[in-house]
Amino acid sequence: MPRYKMILDLDTGIDDALALAYAVGHEDIDLIGIIASYGNNLTPVTAQNSLDLLNLLGASDVPVFYGASHSTTTDDFTVMEVSKTIHGQNGLGDVTVPKSERSVSDQSGIDFLIEAAHQYKDDLVYLPTGPLTNLALALEKDPAIAKLIGQTTLMGGALTVPGNVTPFTEANINQDPEAANTVFQEQQKLTMVGLDVTLRTLLTKKETAEWRALGTKKAELYADIMDYYIDAYYNLDIDKRGAALHDPLAVAVAVQPDYIDTLPLNMKVTTDRVSGDYGRTIGDTDKLLDETTSKAAVLVDQERFVSDFQNMMLKVLG
Repeated sequence: MPRYKMILDLDTGIDDALALAYAVGHEDIDLIGIIASYGNNLTPVTAQNSLDLLNLLGASDVPVFYGASHSTTTDDFTVMEVSKTIHGQNGLGDVTVPKSERSVSDQSGIDFLIEAAHQYKDDLVYLPTGPLTNLALALEKDPAIAKLIGQTTLMGGALTVPGNVTPFTEANINQDPEAANTVFQEQQKLTMVGLDVTLRTLLTKKETAEWRALGTKKAELYADIMDYYIDAYYNLDIDKRGAALHDPLAVAVAVQPDYIDTLPLNMKVTTDRVSGDYGRTIGDTDKLLDETTSKAAVLVDQERFVSDFQNMMLKVLG
């Protein structure tokens, strides 16, 4: 029996697609829903990508919900050009995945998250891999979920390394620093899986060649998607050794925390737009003497994780 009820909050680009496959394949995870967010693409696109990938992976029973379409401080959202370069115009490396015939749920993702928090409590893992807007909106609507959710493991932030949008700011946090600060200040049992560790977990075309060798349609499509990502990392000089497994590492850590070493730390996100470090994830000096309710990943057993991830993908795509 799965040990964890998991909600993925995805702005479904390429590493989100990997996280989704990992969650579908993991025997300890009961994936109860996906909330679509903006970030790597527009919310309608990321929602459709999730529906299509669930169908491809044989997991069409998992519902998909709409989350926020823009940040808490804006009225709309425009996809960054660098996101289109890294993830493709469609978010999936411009690879065409067969379209699912299912529709997005009529219920809002924020309401779904709140209901799940009350229903599952300590058994619920909430895992956002994009901006933290949806959780901030849920906290505003029902502050009780701050203590109800069993574990919030997010992919985002950078504590000991530079950001990837500014010298201080990581991309997911950059989308909505105000929402992220609400989450860091209020949400308990929170683990930040940031660039500090995800940049150490690299996948190469050696692994995607092994996917292709499986001979299935889903393996071929996932290999095409991931090879696009690896090429983007190379061409943009992000990393010429491979592409980082940002989002799947967060999923893995949520159910197997010994992949990482963490620093217990109450954190905040800077929201002063003129300070020069807007969107920075950093320790909160006002809470240094308080009980610690969050922690940041600072080290990862990258060889073990990448090996385990590859074995999981071979299982899921076979």
